[in-house]
Amino acid sequence: MKICICDDDKCLRLALGRVIEPLLQLQGIEYEILEYESGEKLLAGCAVGEPDILFLDIEMKGISGMEAAKSLRRQYKNTVIIFVTAYPDFVFQGYEVRALHYILKPYKEEKIREVLRMALEELGAREEQFYLVEQKAGTLKLPLKEVRYFKSDRKRVEAVLGHRREVFYQKLSSMEEELPDYFVRSHNRYLVNLNYVTRLEASSCLCGEEEIPVSRGCRQALAVAFAKMMLK
Repeated sequence: MKICICDDDKCLRLALGRVIEPLLQLQGIEYEILEYESGEKLLAGCAVGEPDILFLDIEMKGISGMEAAKSLRRQYKNTVIIFVTAYPDFVFQGYEVRALHYILKPYKEEKIREVLRMALEELGAREEQFYLVEQKAGTLKLPLKEVRYFKSDRKRVEAVLGHRREVFYQKLSSMEEELPDYFVRSHNRYLVNLNYVTRLEASSCLCGEEEIPVSRGCRQALAVAFAKMMLK
């Protein structure tokens, strides 16, 4: 498990690490704790892989913690973000990056432990799920947390996983019944993963870095599902 702590105060970074480590050791979790003193260094460090849990200060020189969180969230959808800050005014902005919690400075150790347990439970609830497609060559195993959307052309379905694409034959309507509820129709030809949707407009949505069409018939249900996802 990769845990990142980003704060421009070295003493606070070290103190936070000392609170976190015993709980991880007690639960027998293999972990790596990485410390960053700025938003710029955090983003550079995270460019090589997604952190599982991020403790992040908001007010820092250069890139603020909120800016760093937004940039990180565009790339990684499953990182559990926890803000550790002296400023409570940013709570509502946290919805944009789906922050799990805010811990106010000066923090209490029991609060850190409580929120860390919440983060570990959240990660446990996101156990890897796959969509299996039986083909002549064997079984295609698609990790659902990586699938941004499914696009159909009659029975030909294309699964888009970042820069990777897989093509198979299936009915999108059948898939919709089998997939988790975070896959929602945006159009009769598209099923989008709400974890990757960052903007919803009248006739399109931004899914990852791509504009996906939104039809009139799907718009209301998609808007409701998107709003619920943002509030989680």
